[in-house]
Amino acid sequence: MNILILHRVPYQRIDYAKGIDHHLHHVTYFGVQSILDSLPDALPCRRVARPGDATAYEEARDWIEKNPQSFDRIISLSEYELLDAAKLRAWLGVPGASVADVTLVRDKVLMKHAVSEAGLRVPQFLPLPSLLDGAGRAPWTGTTVLKPHNGASSEDVRVFSSPNQARAAVKFRTSGIARLDNAPSAISDYEVEEFVTGDILHFDGLVANGQLLTITASRYVGTCLDFAQGEPLGSYHFPIMPFQREWAARVLAAVGIRQGSFHLEAIEQEGLVFLEVGNRVGGADVVETFERATGVHMPSQELAILLDGRPLRPLPLTQTSPIWHGWFVFPGHVHAGEPYHGIAGIDQFRDDPSVIRWAELPPGTPQSDKTTYSAYEAPLAGIIGHADWRSTRDWIKQVFEQASAAADQERARTAQDAPQPDFRFSRVSS
Repeated sequence: MNILILHRVPYQRIDYAKGIDHHLHHVTYFGVQSILDSLPDALPCRRVARPGDATAYEEARDWIEKNPQSFDRIISLSEYELLDAAKLRAWLGVPGASVADVTLVRDKVLMKHAVSEAGLRVPQFLPLPSLLDGAGRAPWTGTTVLKPHNGASSEDVRVFSSPNQARAAVKFRTSGIARLDNAPSAISDYEVEEFVTGDILHFDGLVANGQLLTITASRYVGTCLDFAQGEPLGSYHFPIMPFQREWAARVLAAVGIRQGSFHLEAIEQEGLVFLEVGNRVGGADVVETFERATGVHMPSQELAILLDGRPLRPLPLTQTSPIWHGWFVFPGHVHAGEPYHGIAGIDQFRDDPSVIRWAELPPGTPQSDKTTYSAYEAPLAGIIGHADWRSTRDWIKQVFEQASAAADQERARTAQDAPQPDFRFSRVSS
């Protein structure tokens, strides 16, 4: 096969050679130079650098028009370029997910419509323009989430006490979302939904030809929104129940995910409430913990499914390992540019025998402004494992609690040491 890969995710996170025989197929990697540089020197392939000034679709189309050629498969494993790959497939007549297919699992309004029509519970929601219309009225009155249709990592997400407060914040450009406050034309890219309370679960796995092949269940410690605001985030596997597997299969069918990997999030509240789903692997250490739990490297099997419609081998239905794994990550973007000097209160966990990987920035390393869950980019990320899933959960919670307590103590000391104002000369307005 002649295969074009829109290359955005660094090679080491995918390890393409595990899923694609680069000696059997002719593989072209198309991406910006900095990401092409992540390809192993010895990998037999063609490397085509793009400027990165326009979309991957636009730049790939320009390149192909200047260098006419055909492809049997066009693949992207990046959430941000799934649509570009679909547009290229449509333009060149290459089989694979269509623009409509990809749009359905990228647009949070469309996916909730589809899941709701399948008879599954979703949060009540409205496109933001509908809320702002003169006659617009939300069917709920309580806490309201404002978010982009196609966002990730909880960026540009805000929570308001009511739909009316959200409406006023957008109307008067005080939402705190720069894109909305500075460019009202962006309103059509946002939605509002009711805030449903409960633990957030995520289900990860693979499908082929519409059949759910393998799946694990995980529960977050913390939330992605709290992580965006500076709190640590973790997740741990727990035994999946038959009704959860069936629910996940119904969601995947509703949104038309038939091939490849999925990352599906739900709120646990008297059953499961759909939150969102992606036709991609999850972030943070979802891929590694999934492999440790099941023996399945998701990106490799996804590539095989996208090429031939089936995985490289039969896959286990769910976890086969006797060890229950979890991952944790601390944010650095809230301290962008500041040197990393460690996280107080957690040194005693570093050498714990349950730690499988502890990835921490060297002291003094400037922290990135990028919201990332990735090990070696975030200040601290790790993987742990216990023979009992509850012990994994408790370990992650204890790390977070110790770090929080130490941070509170440091803030209290800082406040105590700060110079106190002399109120004898302060003016009080009446």
